[in-house]
Amino acid sequence: MDWSQKVVLLTGGTGSFGRKCTDILLKERRPKKLIVFSRDELKQHDMRIAFPDPALRFFIGDVRDRDRLYRALEGVNIVIHAAALKQVPAAEYNPFEAVKTNILGAQNLIDAAIDRGVERVIGLSTDKAVNPINLYGATKLCAEKLLIQGNSYSGPHGTLFSCVRYGNVVASRGSVIPIFQKQAATGTLTITDPRMTRFWITLEQGVHLVLKAADRMSGGEIFVPKLPSMNIMDLAKAIAPDARHEFVGIRPGEKLHELLVAEDEIRQVRELDDMYVVLPHHPWWGEKQIPGARAVPDGFTYNSGTNPWKLAAAEIRAMIPATEG
Repeated sequence: MDWSQKVVLLTGGTGSFGRKCTDILLKERRPKKLIVFSRDELKQHDMRIAFPDPALRFFIGDVRDRDRLYRALEGVNIVIHAAALKQVPAAEYNPFEAVKTNILGAQNLIDAAIDRGVERVIGLSTDKAVNPINLYGATKLCAEKLLIQGNSYSGPHGTLFSCVRYGNVVASRGSVIPIFQKQAATGTLTITDPRMTRFWITLEQGVHLVLKAADRMSGGEIFVPKLPSMNIMDLAKAIAPDARHEFVGIRPGEKLHELLVAEDEIRQVRELDDMYVVLPHHPWWGEKQIPGARAVPDGFTYNSGTNPWKLAAAEIRAMIPATEG
């Protein structure tokens, strides 16, 4: 796909992912126009200073506001949908707000994208959407379902909708790394459970996954990268090897281990060298095939606790500096 001829709109464009995506898009893909869509005027002001590029535009709006999305999407070819309320505890205590942004916001975007003739929409999802036990995961599962089914509403020649699903982003806002880095100065790290594992991906890897998915999507796929896992104790050792540990217990809505692919999905899962693809189970998909893809074996799951690709403390430490700041 020739991005230089495309107008791209990035929802949630002032977040951690949005800033990195803006940087990479401007450097590597050079779209005709890149529109940052978000609610925060101060963050947009800061980005305008950080990225003085003539291709960049800023649009204040909220995905909860359907009319504003209709206005923002005029002339847009590609949407990268990163807007979300994503803090697990915050969603548990503010469930109505999480539903409005993560679910109703996705519905608003689907309607507006179809009516405005957008070519492609790629949505960001999370491992917490797989067999969810917290509200954030449940809202992202709903958003996945809405986006995939959006292909039914747009028809065979209309807007294409797909998703990417990946794990925890290294050092993103609200992640455990900035917390550990602050606590390191006190000599004590608070740890939920020493058995806890998570899939890990850097912001840069996440952006490149999304752009690759936007290039290759046919509409209806969920793209799942092959990622390493890390144990919380190895992370603690990587950040503050001499600190003492205070075990505080798992927070509401947390799992010991995360899933990126559930066993119940395996009939629809195909494996590539660098990722898994969950195919849609809908008549409009037809007999489409992904070149080079192969079925996964019965009983397959993609679990951060059983994932054979695990990072040691030294490998974790090497990843952190590139994502700080």
